[in-house]
Amino acid sequence: MNTFTNGLLLVDKQTGCTSHDVVMQARRLLGTRKIGHCGTLDPDATGLLILTVGRATRLTRFLIKAPKVYEGTVRFGIRTDTYDISGEVAEEQSTEGLTHDAIRRAMGAFVGTYMQTPPPYCAKKVGGVKYYELARRGEATPDEKKPVDIYSYEALASYEPGTDLPFRLSCASGTYARSLAHELGQAVGTGAALASLRRTQIGNLYDLETAATIETLRDRMDAEEDLGSAWLPFDAIPLPFSEVTADAQQERRIENGQTVLVRGIEGKEGDWVKLIDRRHRFIAVGAVVERIGAGNVGIVQPKVVFR
Repeated sequence: MNTFTNGLLLVDKQTGCTSHDVVMQARRLLGTRKIGHCGTLDPDATGLLILTVGRATRLTRFLIKAPKVYEGTVRFGIRTDTYDISGEVAEEQSTEGLTHDAIRRAMGAFVGTYMQTPPPYCAKKVGGVKYYELARRGEATPDEKKPVDIYSYEALASYEPGTDLPFRLSCASGTYARSLAHELGQAVGTGAALASLRRTQIGNLYDLETAATIETLRDRMDAEEDLGSAWLPFDAIPLPFSEVTADAQQERRIENGQTVLVRGIEGKEGDWVKLIDRRHRFIAVGAVVERIGAGNVGIVQPKVVFR
C-alpha cells in the first residue's frame, strides 16, 4: 500500500528538466495527481525542490515565500540573451584588469534591497503573456524593475582570469540569480552570465542534504524501502512559525472554524500559527487575531482546517 499520500517530498532536482517535469515524475512515482511545488528552478539549475503532496498542497503558500540559499558560478566577459550560459551570446568583452577586489565590492553593493529587472526569458507575465513567449517572438520584454532582498552575496574563492567564479547567495523569494549575475557583470564593466546554480536551502527548515533525486526515490520505491529523510509525513511537516497544542474542547472549535484562546504563541497579531492536537496531529493553520497581556496567550482564528 502506498503510504506517501499526504506530506512533503524533498527532491534534489537534476539539470535538463523543468520543475513541472519533476512534479510529473513524482505523480507517476507516488501514484497521485495532487502534487505541487514550492518555488521553481530553471531547467539548467539543480538542487532542493519541495513538492507538496495531497493535503500538504494547501501549505504551498506558507512555504513558497521562504528565503532561499544558492551556490553557483558566474562567468565574466560574456553577455547572453537569457543571462546564463545556455543562451545566445550577445556580446563578449575583455576581462583584462578585472580584479577580485572589484568583484567583491560590486557583490557587496547588491546586499540589502535593490531594484532588479527580471530576465527576458522567464515565466513572469505581462498582459497574460509570459516574458519568454515575447522573447521567442522577438518582441521586447518590459523593463519593469521590482524590489528584491539580498541577505548575502559572496565569492567562495578568489577570482582567477579565465575561470568561473563560485559564489553563495542568500536571498528572498522571487529573486532571479540570472539577473543578479547579469547585473554584476554590468557593475564590473565586463559583462557576466550565470554558469551554474544549485539551491541548497529553503528557509531555516529544509536543506538539500535531506533530499534525494527522483531516480534514487524510484529505486527505493521499487525495493519497497522507506524514502528516508526525503519524505515528511503530513503531521511532521515543520512550518516557519510557532506551533501550539489544542485541548479537546479547542479541537472541536478549530474544526468548526471558531476562534480559540491558546498559550505558547510566539510573534505578534497577524502572524501564522500551526495548531496540533495532544497526539501531535496537524489540525489547522490559524492567524493570531489578538494578543492578551504581556505573556504568550492569544486568540487564534483557524484559516486552513484539515479536518
